[in-house]
Amino acid sequence: MAKYKPFAKIALENREWPEKTITKAPIWCSVDLRDGNQALAVPMNVEQKLAFFDMLVKIGFKEIEVGFPSASQTEYTFVRRLIEENRIPKDVTIQVLCQAREHLIIQTMESIKGAKNVIFHVYNSTSPNQRKYTFNMTKDEIISIAVNGIEFIKKHAVLAKGTTIQLEYSPESFSNTEIEYSVEICEAVQKAWQPSEKNKIIFNLPSTVEYATPNVYADQIEYFCKHISNRENVIVSTHCHNDRGTGVAACELALLAGADRVEGCLFGNGERTGNLDIITTALNMYTHGVDTGLDFSNLPEITRKYTEFTDMEVPPRQPYAGSLVFTAFSGSHQDAIRKAMTARRSMKDDDPWDVTYIPIDPLDIGREYEEIIRINSQSGKGGAAWVLEQNYGIFLPKAMHHVLGEVVTSAADKLQRELSAEEIYKLFNETWLETTTPLKIIDFAQTYLGGDQVQCRASVSFHGEIISIGASGNGPLDAFVSALQKANVPHFSISAFYEHAIGSGTRTEALACVEITLEDERKIWGCGKSTNISLAGINAVVSAINRIPSSV
Repeated sequence: MAKYKPFAKIALENREWPEKTITKAPIWCSVDLRDGNQALAVPMNVEQKLAFFDMLVKIGFKEIEVGFPSASQTEYTFVRRLIEENRIPKDVTIQVLCQAREHLIIQTMESIKGAKNVIFHVYNSTSPNQRKYTFNMTKDEIISIAVNGIEFIKKHAVLAKGTTIQLEYSPESFSNTEIEYSVEICEAVQKAWQPSEKNKIIFNLPSTVEYATPNVYADQIEYFCKHISNRENVIVSTHCHNDRGTGVAACELALLAGADRVEGCLFGNGERTGNLDIITTALNMYTHGVDTGLDFSNLPEITRKYTEFTDMEVPPRQPYAGSLVFTAFSGSHQDAIRKAMTARRSMKDDDPWDVTYIPIDPLDIGREYEEIIRINSQSGKGGAAWVLEQNYGIFLPKAMHHVLGEVVTSAADKLQRELSAEEIYKLFNETWLETTTPLKIIDFAQTYLGGDQVQCRASVSFHGEIISIGASGNGPLDAFVSALQKANVPHFSISAFYEHAIGSGTRTEALACVEITLEDERKIWGCGKSTNISLAGINAVVSAINRIPSSV
């Protein structure tokens, strides 16, 4: 493995970040309209970028990088329309990107004329391989490019007279630049710009390519924060890419290490494997009780618009936003979720969220509980019961869950696909509520004899034979069970009975669940439904009898 070498450690003594926690939100900067846009196969047109900008403002971003005005006419036109059409709220600062080249800086200054506040983001590459292969320059020559860029910005700022300009400088490829040299070049930039407490300089330290584990990036950030001069006038910003799949982790550790600001894109859009996913990062903080200042309470709508604007799909397993991230197919997961959600019904809305397997309340980001549990052949006893509860208000006794589960998962296994809520409800009806063989009630009447005593008379069909039966008992159900003995049904006793209402008002129905125990101790469940409470229990007994195996 001589071809690859481990990334060198950062010489950081007494590192502090491992003992810290994130307690407040950073300054957020969306770079969707520049870094995300340039990574699209078909970049957004001006109208799409305007609509995307409006969405970012609505989410709550106060700093938005709007583009690279010197790169194309579309970018330039977009910036001018934002300004000329007064689309930028007073509390929002736009950011423009530019290389440290004089003619590009002039064009960029012309594009921002008339804006109230602008972050002028200038950059040049600093890493050893960029110095060697791209520019063939020494360290001092690379520093000269950066310093000259700052001087050009100061020289041509008059072209945007009336605009307050804040400088952002990025030593591109910071992640694989010698950390001492990163500090050196930023010191030279700071000396040339002369920031103040009222107009701080932003040093954006990008992991342009992820080369190391997130803790190494955190060490780089902490080293920089401890060694850069005039720290009180410096805003340290991160811009994490995701080449190793750890962009979010790197950003979070960088915040622990002292970073003040975060650049990223919605859903991690960006070159190669993408930028930091700013949604995931913010919602991670939200689940720890941090007020992020960003509004993702309607994440499905943001997802829809993002796809519309960029023609990029959000993967089904994307944290928080993916179609399947709150969905459990596994039986053990479903059982744990159902129990926790049932317990939560008795809690207050602001009680601590601790639902098993679900780190955030889906309602907080505009998702629904109906999607939490979905049924396939891998699902267990509680999943189908949850679906009936959530979608149809049918609460089956716990002891019956495994029976329902067997029926539903058997059907899913046979079909080799997931079952919808409608299909599960149909299976429940066909299996328990709509059974008419071998026993069917043709006619039923009851007479109250006083006290709890009831006499019932019924005409039933059993295995095709019509039989008239009757008996008295301690209530309609007891009377009916006694009468059934005359129809030669297998002898049984009722060992469990549950009943609850479905619906409200004039449409209220009673759902009864009955467990009968046969002479050989086998137990059979039946369910019945009726607007008549008495008939619901009687129908449940019929349902149970009809589920007795034919060999009995």
